[in-house]
Amino acid sequence: MNDNERIHTPVLLERCIELLAPALTKPGAVFVDATLGMGGHSAGILERFPEATLVGLDRDPEALAIAGERLERFGPRVHLVHTVYDGIREAVEGLGFEAIDGVLFDLGVSSLQLDRVERGFSYSKDAPLDMRMDGTSELTAETVLAEYSEADLRRIFRDYGEEKLAGRYAARIVEAREREPLERSGQLVDLIVKATPVALQRQGHPAKRVFQALRIEVNQELAVLQRAIPAAIDALAVGGRIVVEAYQSLEDRIVKREFQARSTSSAPAGLPVELPEHRPELKLLIRGAELADDDEKAANPRATPVRLRAAERVRPANTSTDQTRRRP
Repeated sequence: MNDNERIHTPVLLERCIELLAPALTKPGAVFVDATLGMGGHSAGILERFPEATLVGLDRDPEALAIAGERLERFGPRVHLVHTVYDGIREAVEGLGFEAIDGVLFDLGVSSLQLDRVERGFSYSKDAPLDMRMDGTSELTAETVLAEYSEADLRRIFRDYGEEKLAGRYAARIVEAREREPLERSGQLVDLIVKATPVALQRQGHPAKRVFQALRIEVNQELAVLQRAIPAAIDALAVGGRIVVEAYQSLEDRIVKREFQARSTSSAPAGLPVELPEHRPELKLLIRGAELADDDEKAANPRATPVRLRAAERVRPANTSTDQTRRRP
């Protein structure tokens, strides 16, 4: 096992494989790993389903390079694409596939990004205030802290971090940046700690929610996810399955809302017969959200906050048209 495999244990790998299996056992099945990372989930799936083809998406060029090496042994079954996951439709069609059989989203910041101190995602280690998942993009956490108004900082801390002290932290940041630029995570952590009442500091690290909010803003994670989940469902063939692992309530809420909407009949109330176009597109495979058990949490602490949801496509968007697949 190489260093990259040692630092990355896929969350709920066996459960994800179990949920995806009915859709991936068919010859020539196409699987999309929408959040490829270092390829841990994809390696497990390619091993388990020897006739499946992978389309791996990631916005992080470093992750793509590492995953490419890890998955090289699977040869032409692997197609890697540098894109944010709301580009799933373009990525799939660009490779010549009209529909897919399975898709996995493992949301949030990846193990690679967390473990690279210099990327600035962690409040526990001093580093430049970067937080970009794609180092080629322009917006950084430093830019957000330097240029956003107090009102906008308050909004992102409140909406993306669910931070009760959003207003206080935003005001302190605006005051501090007048004295000197905020360039490193250690500066921001010190500022937040000093602005936090001692009683609240005992409830967890006071910088956690602010760092989450900044990361979401820099990478536009929620806006992207709101586009990506519908796009992934639309790309599924009938019988195809989608599995999503979310790690905080804001992500999970978006997934839950879309799954519920697609798994509910759209027929008007009182209609005597449900027309085919009103039937649900999805069948939920899990009631509510599934959590990791104690054994999984002990083996992989990063599984502790996970919320797992899964669904199967039961009818095409256009019932008069069969969904077929074009091979590259």
